Amino acid sequence: MRKLKVFVPALAAAMLGATSASAHVTLEHQQATVGSSYKAVFRVPHGCEGKPTTKIRVRIPDGVIAVKPQPKAGWTLEKVRGKYAKSYDYYGTPTSEGVKEIAWSGGNLPDDEYDEFVLRAYLTGDLEPDTTLYFPVVQECSGGAVERWIEIPEAGKDAHDYEKPAPGVKLLPKT
Repeated sequence: MRKLKVFVPALAAAMLGATSASAHVTLEHQQATVGSSYKAVFRVPHGCEGKPTTKIRVRIPDGVIAVKPQPKAGWTLEKVRGKYAKSYDYYGTPTSEGVKEIAWSGGNLPDDEYDEFVLRAYLTGDLEPDTTLYFPVVQECSGGAVERWIEIPEAGKDAHDYEKPAPGVKLLPKT
């Protein structure tokens, strides 16, 4: 019985820690190789202050090109196109513009439900291996509530040091 009294509070603390750690928008795949395709799966675990999510906007970072979002039934897909900071070689084709932001809107994701929003992209060879690439996300909810998952860690810090960190992927060197 003594072991159970120690185990239950420890288990409860671990579960509480796991809940708060996963309470923000995250990426399912947290590592990707530079110079390759990447399937970004944005996990949205809750709404805003109890309100249902009605829009998810993702800003595409520099060095990420050939972005193709996955449509979602019941949601409207919007792609904002623009010029890249430079021209990239995408499988032999010079590429100087493309999708810079994606928005899924018009849906209704209740606060007590979970969903995923997906895009496919190419991580150019210009990206620095052994760093983290961040995708700022703005989550809009009914009644005007907004969660901004846009904090990008300063040098020497990591996402856990922030209340509203942007989802990030660790970049691995091309093999």
